[in-house]
Amino acid sequence: MSKPLIFAVPKGRILDEALPLMARAGVVPEAEFHDKNSRALSFACEAPDMAVIRVRAFDVATFVAHGAAQAGIVGSDVVEEFAFSDLYAPVDLDIGHCRLSVAEPVGQQGGGPVSHLRVASKYPNLTRRHFEGMGIQAEVVKLNGAMELAPGLGLASRIVDLVSTGRTLKDNGLEETSVILPVSARLIVNRAALKTDARVGALVDAFRAAMGTRDAA
Repeated sequence: MSKPLIFAVPKGRILDEALPLMARAGVVPEAEFHDKNSRALSFACEAPDMAVIRVRAFDVATFVAHGAAQAGIVGSDVVEEFAFSDLYAPVDLDIGHCRLSVAEPVGQQGGGPVSHLRVASKYPNLTRRHFEGMGIQAEVVKLNGAMELAPGLGLASRIVDLVSTGRTLKDNGLEETSVILPVSARLIVNRAALKTDARVGALVDAFRAAMGTRDAA
């Protein structure tokens, strides 16, 4: 019997939006997956040759890129940050919409040109590339959360983070000053698995069909 196809999903808001699409594509986890009290990370599926793992968003990309999982769902921000050569994102799922933006304290804009900035972010690669395009060297302070505190405490003059409504920025005295890229959730697959495992190609087709079904509804 062949090994199960491992499908990686992120915790949080994207997963809630992705579940209906997953169901239409035939990725239906067992009942325990929906138990809020369960600490399990791996779950069987209705399809006997498939299993789902639930991990942090950045780890979804790592599991898939290294072939530990053959497919998964993650935001395009993660895909762009890692830019793994073994990662392929064939389907934009049109969910999880937000943007990756630069923000700074209200009223800070308007100073003269700068050549160096300290920026707090969990996206060091995207942050450096963005500011390099402006001729600015960005020293990135890696934070995984509470980014909005960094400017007020003197850790960094700006932050780069995901923005949806902008309410969190406003509540912490920050304003969005530029957008690095729009973000939406993507189906990702391991390139080698796509070539060697027919189930992966079939899964890509199933998600494309699920998107068509949703648009027609």
